[in-house]
Amino acid sequence: MLDVTVIEDPEAAAVSLDPTRARLLAELAGGPASAAMLAGKVGLPRQKVNYHLKALERHGLVELAGERRKGNVTERLMRATAASYVISPLALASVQPDPDRFRDQLSARWLLALGARLVRDVGSLITGAAKARKRLATYALDGEVRFASAAERAAFIEELTVGVSALIQKYDAPDTEGGRDHRIVVAVHPAVKDQQPTQEIEQ
Repeated sequence: MLDVTVIEDPEAAAVSLDPTRARLLAELAGGPASAAMLAGKVGLPRQKVNYHLKALERHGLVELAGERRKGNVTERLMRATAASYVISPLALASVQPDPDRFRDQLSARWLLALGARLVRDVGSLITGAAKARKRLATYALDGEVRFASAAERAAFIEELTVGVSALIQKYDAPDTEGGRDHRIVVAVHPAVKDQQPTQEIEQ
């Protein structure tokens, strides 16, 4: 089972977003189970669970883990293909965010568009690397910082911009034969805490 997989197909995305099927995926991420076992957990008839499992299986979200005999019946044990799933913006290709339409470093919506492109691109790279059975070289840094004031935050962003720009200028080799382009995304946004309102008013 993969830690995370990316859903790029629109139909697979629609299947995974169904509340009942999402619940079944969550149950199967914990280990293989039959339709009868799942029926008791989700409160649905076994036939109905089977119907949903077949839809999930058609789109590669669950797979056969094994079979077992129970009386005169052979039960299929299914398992999730991943512990968690991310829906790529490719699933909404015609309306996916395009960060190239506008560039505003201080816009939260541009940051969101960059994030969507990150999910799309890395998702495609993961899919390609998995098919080729190759390791994907990536790097990420995650952390938090508390600023004493808006002025301190602005100063931090200025230093961050200068520092990253200097590193790019130092290592960028656009004319090197055999080199490979890499995308760099640096983001700063207010941290979201548990029980915190979805909207934060900046002081």
